Amino acid sequence: MMPTMEPDWRIFTPAALLHNSYLMTVLPGYWSRRALLAGIPTESRLFTTEPQTQVLGFCHWQTARTDCQTIVLVHGLEGSSESHYMHGIAAKAYRAGFNVIRMNQRTCGGTEHLTPTLYNSGLSQDFRAVVHELAHMDGLDRIWLVGYSMGGNLVLKAAGEFGSSETALAGAIVVCPNIDPAQCAKALEEPRNWIYHYHFLTKLKSRMRRKAALFPGKWSLTGLDRIRTISDFDDRYTAQDGGYASGADYYNLAGSRHVLGKIAVPTIIVTAQDDPFIPYSMFSLPAIHQNQNIQLAAPYYGGHCGFVQQYRQDEDRFWAENRIVESIGLSGAGAARPPRQTR
Repeated sequence: MMPTMEPDWRIFTPAALLHNSYLMTVLPGYWSRRALLAGIPTESRLFTTEPQTQVLGFCHWQTARTDCQTIVLVHGLEGSSESHYMHGIAAKAYRAGFNVIRMNQRTCGGTEHLTPTLYNSGLSQDFRAVVHELAHMDGLDRIWLVGYSMGGNLVLKAAGEFGSSETALAGAIVVCPNIDPAQCAKALEEPRNWIYHYHFLTKLKSRMRRKAALFPGKWSLTGLDRIRTISDFDDRYTAQDGGYASGADYYNLAGSRHVLGKIAVPTIIVTAQDDPFIPYSMFSLPAIHQNQNIQLAAPYYGGHCGFVQQYRQDEDRFWAENRIVESIGLSGAGAARPPRQTR
């Protein structure tokens, strides 16, 4: 059953003063939402995805979990299960009657000790393993993968790799996915994006130091301080750790753009045309527009994963979160097929 795109998927009106993509991108990160999950039952769970590797999830189960749809949330670069949008979607989805699992990618959310590897944009097998376990051990049969940014790429890649082989996968919704990491890294390194680039590179270096301390001898930190771009970091550390020939090889192979045509479940891609480092031109791929299972929602405004809307009496400011929960809910209600594309 295809998820219904209500008119709100077509109509995003940014909050006053947030037509600027920089403000739209940065402001939500300072919007404290830690209290949203207060009173909602939480259970931590480790999923073994490879030998010696576990990823941590925080599960919010409904009383009769097998009777409900399940949303598996995947965060973006240098995020975690505690990212504001993870709390926002989880709280709304749980109160709407869904099971929700806030996942941490490898090494994220204080889990560096759970794997001898780094995380990267190509590790979709981790989330295929999570879906498989939930389906075949827990008996859940309507699982949605939802991802932001880097997590969105992982979700799309997992869905494409599954094809129609995993009947428990009901669909996928992604926000500002980096479907072509090479283009996104290039955009991120543009001078106008220096503040985002500096933020991500600084955090990646800090994580690298923590990992090296936990696994002595595995990585050399010599010259780490002299790395000035995220692409150089990925060439030296991420690609090598992930078994890629180079940073360029990693960026090429990790992109979900290669498998979008194989997606066989209802999928919504949400991106903003003014996203500062997810180039909108990437979404002109024939695989997106020719695959009848994929819908593209591309408002002009929204920044990178911001989508803070003007005041409404009926819901909060976080437009994308609200539409995600609404669309999954309507898919379970048997609503009609959505229009092919919204902009």
